[in-house]
Amino acid sequence: MAAVGAPPPRATDCVTKVALTISCDNLLDMDAFSKSDPMCVLRMNTSGPHWYEICRTEKIQNCLNPRFSKSLVLDYYFEVVQKLRFEVYDIDTENCNLEEADFLGQMECTLGQIVSSSKLTKPLVRRDRTPAGSGTITICAEEQTDNRVVLFEAAARKLDKKDFFGKSDPFLEFYKQTETGWQLAHRTEVIKNNLNPTWKPFRISMQSLCGGDVEKLIKVDCYDYNNSGSHDFIGSFQTTLSQIQQATQSYAAEFECINSKKGKKKGYKNSGVIIIKQCKTVKEYTFLDYIMGGCQINFTIAIDFTGSNGDPKSPRSLHYINPQGYNEYLAAIWAVGNVIQDYDSD
Repeated sequence: MAAVGAPPPRATDCVTKVALTISCDNLLDMDAFSKSDPMCVLRMNTSGPHWYEICRTEKIQNCLNPRFSKSLVLDYYFEVVQKLRFEVYDIDTENCNLEEADFLGQMECTLGQIVSSSKLTKPLVRRDRTPAGSGTITICAEEQTDNRVVLFEAAARKLDKKDFFGKSDPFLEFYKQTETGWQLAHRTEVIKNNLNPTWKPFRISMQSLCGGDVEKLIKVDCYDYNNSGSHDFIGSFQTTLSQIQQATQSYAAEFECINSKKGKKKGYKNSGVIIIKQCKTVKEYTFLDYIMGGCQINFTIAIDFTGSNGDPKSPRSLHYINPQGYNEYLAAIWAVGNVIQDYDSD
């Protein structure tokens, strides 16, 4: 039973948004008659010595142990080594000009190190790498996304017959309410020639279905599938995820499938009944959840030294013993190892 217009499956992207919460302790006191007014600036390294500012926290007045309330949000890519530098300044101007600020210390690390630790504390150092007093900085990471999904089991009873030589080939479409109208969130597979179908269990992300708001209206349309693509409308109903969940706690939630065009016909009740047998919200764990939960990635290297790879004295061989100590195998090992090392504690 093929899904109508369903997109092909794709691998989960190893990218997500991460919110970094920053705090410091024992900062240098650079003000004569008060304490430092710290602010943290986050920079990222792209290539070579080049660092560019991504974002910064708010300034906290007169504090040597600041807890910054503004989170710094980054896109986290597992396959990329994202080098970060946290710079702490004592801000003396209203416009937070760094050129007029006193430098309190910095810390460099990768985003992977923060994510795999969940909470990372390191000493602050001056630009010459000497300790910045006894100052430390603590970074906490939290994934910025709603990872909940809703598991559905749906069926129908006594749907309208739409096909001249058969019954109906029904499928369902779930819609999310948005400011600009209804947005398709999910489409089930087609059940051929059946007025009392039972669809395979399916899942819809909470974000796609209702934006994480269980009280927001959702719409469910039922259609009779046609190969031409012009599907016949059977009926529809609107509800909320909260209503479905409450109803399914006892047995099953039943909703009359209404075709508004038939509503004026004498004796019309409905075009069938849609039955939600199960509606369960669960968290779908991401790659980041596993890493922050303590999952370790072990890096094992195996090299094939067969004769077909060529003479290692020849530059054409992948095993070429380069006088500069660098070949293609080493390049690959170096590239992968740089990523994996942040996720293996031994």
